[in-house]
Amino acid sequence: MKKFALLLVAMVTLVLSACSMESPFLENAKENTTDGNASFKIGFSISTLNNPFFVTLSEGAKANAQEQGAEISIVDAQDDASKQASDVEDLIQQGVDMILINPVDSAAVGSAVESANAAGIPVITVDRSAESGEVVSHIASDNVAGGVLAGEYLLELVGEGSKVAMLEGTAGSSAARDRGEGFLTAVEGKVDLVSSLTANFDRGEGLTVMENMLQANPGIQAVFAQNDEMALGALEAIEATGKAIKVIGFDATDDAIAKVEEGKLAATVAQKPEEIGKAAIETAVAYLNGETVEEFVPVELELIK
Repeated sequence: MKKFALLLVAMVTLVLSACSMESPFLENAKENTTDGNASFKIGFSISTLNNPFFVTLSEGAKANAQEQGAEISIVDAQDDASKQASDVEDLIQQGVDMILINPVDSAAVGSAVESANAAGIPVITVDRSAESGEVVSHIASDNVAGGVLAGEYLLELVGEGSKVAMLEGTAGSSAARDRGEGFLTAVEGKVDLVSSLTANFDRGEGLTVMENMLQANPGIQAVFAQNDEMALGALEAIEATGKAIKVIGFDATDDAIAKVEEGKLAATVAQKPEEIGKAAIETAVAYLNGETVEEFVPVELELIK
C-alpha cells in the first residue's frame, strides 16, 4: 500500500509539472473557453482617433470582434508615442489575451511591444509596423506598392520633368517611410521634386505646409500627400491661390472620395481600413485558438480616380 501511495503521488506530481510547463497564453486560452467557444479579451492601441481612416479601422475591428464573440478594448494614443506606451502597459495590467498595436512611431513602440512580450501577451501590429520586439503578425496594405501606384499616376497626369512636391506623414512611422519609398521609386529621375516636408498626417498642418511650399516654389504642378487628411489640407491651400495643381492622396476616406468625384482631388489610394481592422481581429482570434497565422497579412489596394 505504501508503494502504491508513493506511486500515486509521483504521478500527480508529474501531471502538475507538465501543466506548469504550458505557456501563460495557453492557460489563459483554456480559462476563457466554455463549451468549445473561446471568448478572448483583446486590447487595441490606435495611434489616433482624430483621423477618419483610423476611426473606420477601429470600427471594423470592433464589429468583427463582436461577430467572433471576443471582448475588445480600444484606446486612443492621440498621436503621442509616450501615451501609447502607457496605454499598452495598462492593457498588460488588465490581463488581455492579445494586444493589437497601430504604432504612432514604429521605432518608439518597440519598448511597448517588448513589455507585452515579457508579460507573455502576443502582439499583432496593424497598418504600421514595429521596428523591435516580437510580433506574431503584421496586418497592413503594401504601403510601398501604394506609393508606386500614386507615383505612376502622377507621371501620367503631369509628365516627366514636372515640378512636384510631397507631403510626408509622421516621421518614424512605417507608413510614411514606405509610402515615400514607393513614390520615389516610381518618380525618381523623372520629375523635379522641389519640396518634401512632413505635415504629420494632419489636415491643418497639410494646409500650412502646402502654403509654405507654394510660396517657396510657385511652379509646383503636382503633389503627392501620404494620406488624405494632408491632401485635403493641401487642396484647400491650393484652391486659395486659384492654381490648377494635381493632388493625389492616400487612404480613400469619405471626404477624399467626395473630392475625387467632384474633380478637385486627382486620386486617392484606397487602403480599405475596415478590412484591415477585420483582418486584425480574425488573425488574433485564429492565433489565440492555436492556429498558425501568416507573418504578414496584406490587404488589397486600389487607385480611385
